[in-house]
Amino acid sequence: MLIKMYNENPDPRRIDQVVETLRNGAVIIYPTDTVYGIGCDIMNQKAVEKVARLKDIKIEKSSFSFICHDLSHLSDYTKPIPNHIFKLMKRNLPGPFTFILEANNNVPRYFKGKKKTVGIRVPNNNIIREIVRELGNPIMSTSVHSPDQIEAFMTDPELIHEEYTENIEIVIDGGYGDNNVSTVIDCTNGEIEITRQGKGELEL
Repeated sequence: MLIKMYNENPDPRRIDQVVETLRNGAVIIYPTDTVYGIGCDIMNQKAVEKVARLKDIKIEKSSFSFICHDLSHLSDYTKPIPNHIFKLMKRNLPGPFTFILEANNNVPRYFKGKKKTVGIRVPNNNIIREIVRELGNPIMSTSVHSPDQIEAFMTDPELIHEEYTENIEIVIDGGYGDNNVSTVIDCTNGEIEITRQGKGELEL
């Protein structure tokens, strides 16, 4: 199913429709402030496993991140954050950044494997943030494309829908996407290390 939404003013009825589908274990494709993402409710293991199969990777070895509505989710899924890291996140979010932080025990075990970290995203996109707010917990996020594979269809939601129609319950058309991924900042040692430069310039 292809659903059209507008970033400036997402339709609450369509937001509710997507949230209900997520609660029933759906996998969706949605716009962000960078590339289109594939995701599901982080609490639904079967849906998470489906995303991993689509990406042909093992969950515990993946770099899936969590999309949050705002920073209020942080203490739910991360260990206490140093004040200077929190201020850095507050300055730069919402925005095209993924912050790698130490995970706490609330992160579902199937995500972590031997890893003790979690990637946190608060994209500057009202559609996906409203979906997360209504859902009540983050959704898992991974890019439609991999860094070494950029295809023309990956920025066009109608072409994305054609490509994934057999495996995805909903594709949200929020307009053309970007081909530039988020910038990844590792903050796990209390330090600030940019491990992938993508879209956006980090304001230190």
